[in-house]
Amino acid sequence: MSNQGAYKGRSQMHDTAQATSKPRLGLIGGLGAIAGADILHRIVKATPVRSEGEHLDISFVQHPLCENENPSSPAYSPTRRKLYVYDVLRDMEDDHRDVALAPCFVSQTFLEEITPEIGIRVVGIAEAIRDHLQGQRQLTLGILTSSYVRKTGFLDRYFGPDHQVIYPDAKTQALLDEAIYGCEGLKSHAASERAEAQILEACRYLAANSADMILPGFTDIPALLGGVIDKSPAPMLNCNQIFAEYAVRFARSQIARPFKIGIVGGVGPAATVDFMSKVIRNTPARHDQDHIKIVVEQNPQIPDRTENLIGKGKDPTVALYATCKKLEKAGADIIAIPCNTAHAYIARIQPYVSTLVVNMLTETIVGIQGTYPNARKVGLLATTGTVDSGLYKTAAAAEGLQLLVPDDAHQLLVMEAIYGETGVKAGRTDGLCRDQLQQVYTHLEDRQADVVILGCTELPLIAPEITRETQPPLLDPTDMLARRCVKLAVEANTLAP
Repeated sequence: MSNQGAYKGRSQMHDTAQATSKPRLGLIGGLGAIAGADILHRIVKATPVRSEGEHLDISFVQHPLCENENPSSPAYSPTRRKLYVYDVLRDMEDDHRDVALAPCFVSQTFLEEITPEIGIRVVGIAEAIRDHLQGQRQLTLGILTSSYVRKTGFLDRYFGPDHQVIYPDAKTQALLDEAIYGCEGLKSHAASERAEAQILEACRYLAANSADMILPGFTDIPALLGGVIDKSPAPMLNCNQIFAEYAVRFARSQIARPFKIGIVGGVGPAATVDFMSKVIRNTPARHDQDHIKIVVEQNPQIPDRTENLIGKGKDPTVALYATCKKLEKAGADIIAIPCNTAHAYIARIQPYVSTLVVNMLTETIVGIQGTYPNARKVGLLATTGTVDSGLYKTAAAAEGLQLLVPDDAHQLLVMEAIYGETGVKAGRTDGLCRDQLQQVYTHLEDRQADVVILGCTELPLIAPEITRETQPPLLDPTDMLARRCVKLAVEANTLAP
């Protein structure tokens, strides 16, 4: 897949109705191909969903690990494995994965050496098992694991404070290592009857030595010999299933983190403040802590959108894209651009931004249908760039609405009200700019507009007075965008566990 195709695939996962935050997971599969695939399958099955779009975002990384020795050998050194795990985790970090899943007991012995060197949260299988055993009475845990893991004492230290840990004797350990790493062992994917018999013999040894529960420290056992769990003389933990369920719970707990709205600010500055105030006003909050997290990338240096659209200014595409990427990196769950004209560029940048950019124009047309179902003619007060882009016209026509725009003389008045020396972008909110907008509003009223859109985010600051009920109502796209962003945030928090 080309880079462009990959970006498009990611962007298509984002739907306006499903803008809940999803952590991006990475599963290290190369430490045991079949076991890794088995855990991936279990994670997918364990994820509670109502539709395909609600599944977790998981990257299964299958780069086979090549080692000269295996963990059953007295000469085994994990150096190659350490570097392999570090490289895979760095790749996941570069791919903007939020969480890495490490389903390997050998790797658990050295993860604490790696995690300080990377910026990604790593969830290990031992962590999942300890969570599963939390609150249980002190158990005698019989451990089936490699000679190397056993030698490190990692599982003794990890589970020892709460439970007693025992292992097979030397002879039985040798049979266990052969069952996993031998010519007919599970690592060869043979899954022979001999391997099963050797593993069960190790289980019998542990049970005879008072093991309350058996922990298979090999993910290959549940993946290839699931029947062993039922045949074990002492209860055996299904470590793969435990890890899968823990990964799902952990991911859903990340979804529950505070929802964050990212705002492309500075287009224009006063409109940014106005949008923030409308988000706050529309948020159902009883305390400060109930309000929604907001991150603003204030970039007034983004080239003027109208100037570009009418052929007189620089292209703002890169600046808008860079600002969105900064918000994405800052953890924004959705992005809002409180600038009508900037929406002419959304189609260019959304395929390359994995965070949903909520479309203000779409929300405005939807708002008209919901609030004024009998409206047929929609007047538009907007910059010449927004008018010429045809975005509102296309959106309205798709819903069977007729868009009315001012004639040339009145459109010049709109531009003066916005960009003139006494216009709103110059900081004026009353006087001539409001009078000019009032003239254009009356012009659209005379043309039988049922509603009028304030299609520039500064225009609500100088909205004309409505003195008669017969006059068409004014619609504020900034307020509609704010309401939609708040709704998505509330829905996300409701869906989170």
